[in-house]
Amino acid sequence: MTDSTSPVPPALPGDHPRATTVFVLGILGLVMCQVCSPFAWLWGTRALAEIDARPDLYGGRSLTNAGMIMGLIGTIILGLMVLFLIGLGAIALMAGLSAAGA
Repeated sequence: MTDSTSPVPPALPGDHPRATTVFVLGILGLVMCQVCSPFAWLWGTRALAEIDARPDLYGGRSLTNAGMIMGLIGTIILGLMVLFLIGLGAIALMAGLSAAGA
């Protein structure tokens, strides 16, 4: 026989709506397209702030955190690639100018 006055355990909060999106963008940013990385980093930061503000409403902190970290790493890689390409372009421009002046 069950007691009808026994408290019902609270339901676990569901994952944040952007948790999976941030995680997928983080993976894509590391593996294929680094342009996705800043979005994963930005959206992950916002989603983590919302999760921390309302832990009773949102879950999925670890999934969001992993996506945000991958987004951060991918953004750093993207920045290094841009700097490398700028340096390569500057070297090519200098080589072209010195060849034209010779």
